[in-house]
Amino acid sequence: MPVDERLLAIADQLLLLEHELRRLQLWRDTPPTEQELSSQQPFCVDTLSFDQWLQWLFLPRMQQMVAEGKVFSGKSAMRSMGEVVWRERMVEARPLLDVLGKLDGLISYGQLK
Repeated sequence: MPVDERLLAIADQLLLLEHELRRLQLWRDTPPTEQELSSQQPFCVDTLSFDQWLQWLFLPRMQQMVAEGKVFSGKSAMRSMGEVVWRERMVEARPLLDVLGKLDGLISYGQLK
C-alpha cells in the first residue's frame, strides 16, 4: 500500500475511533492531569483507562503524524488490549474493536522512512 493511501486510511480510522469512543460514551471533556499523561507504562495503565489513553495520547499523536505526512511503523496490539478492557461489553464494543484492529494492521504495515 503506497504511503499516501496508508495515511488516508489511518486518518479515516482515527475519525472512526473518535466516533466509536463517543458512541460508547467513553469520550471525556476533562483532560487528565500532566502527571497522569506522563506515565512510562504501556498505554499508561497505571494512570489512565485505555479509552483515556486512546483519546488523550494516541489520537492526538497519530493525527499530528498524519498531518505531517508520516506515521510510525511497528507492532501494534490495541485491539488485543481493547478485548481485555471491554470483555464485559464485547457485543457493544465490537465496532470499536474492529477500528482498533484496522489501525493495528495499518500501523504494523512495513517501515516508513
